[in-house]
Amino acid sequence: MKALLDLWSYLLASPLLGLTATLLAYQAGVVLFKRTGQQAWANPVLIAIILIGLFLWFSGVPYERYFDSARIIHFLLGPATVALAVPLFTQWRNLKRMAMPLIVGLFAGSAAAAFSAMAIASWLGASPETVRSLAPKSVTTPIAMGVAEKIGGLPSLTAVLVVLTGILGAACFPTLFRLLGIKRHATQGFAVGLAAHGLGTARAFMVSEEMGAFAALAMGLNGIVTALLLPLLLH
Repeated sequence: MKALLDLWSYLLASPLLGLTATLLAYQAGVVLFKRTGQQAWANPVLIAIILIGLFLWFSGVPYERYFDSARIIHFLLGPATVALAVPLFTQWRNLKRMAMPLIVGLFAGSAAAAFSAMAIASWLGASPETVRSLAPKSVTTPIAMGVAEKIGGLPSLTAVLVVLTGILGAACFPTLFRLLGIKRHATQGFAVGLAAHGLGTARAFMVSEEMGAFAALAMGLNGIVTALLLPLLLH
């Protein structure tokens, strides 16, 4: 028991507290995901978020301290995103052949993701700031927060909505596609990346490289389209 207490005290004082906790939480999520037969509800990212939240709550560690000690993971998001170009290159022939359907799907899906959420929130009586915060919910977090600030939304609220959207999309898309009878991995991947950004893309890569490549393409294109057109349309 004393050894465990000493280890706990060391970790709390360590500058690598956040990094260690994040890696352990995600590994626990991966183990649970595999042991449940890759059930959608056991998404490793979702499990890691829950475990990190519980850890910060019970330990009393401020979020700012946790983030500072896990900053290296935040930095690696950039190289990881750029690395998505590799599977895209392997699917280049398919991408060229499907260029027109992908472009049409991109603009239709991007518009539906933004304006359907805004319409529902407005109908339910949400404030104008909340409605505008929902608009970029299907775009990766850094872009979404910037767009929300430009259109009069609340960037902090948008960040939460983006994470919830990604988790929900990653957890539900296998069942949804099965019910709709959509079997082609390219189609599934593009839809997932368009609606559920990075979290959906990560889940798509667990299914197949083709699905992950199309999800990465949709995530990147949707970020560009939303950042350029949504502020213009709403203004």
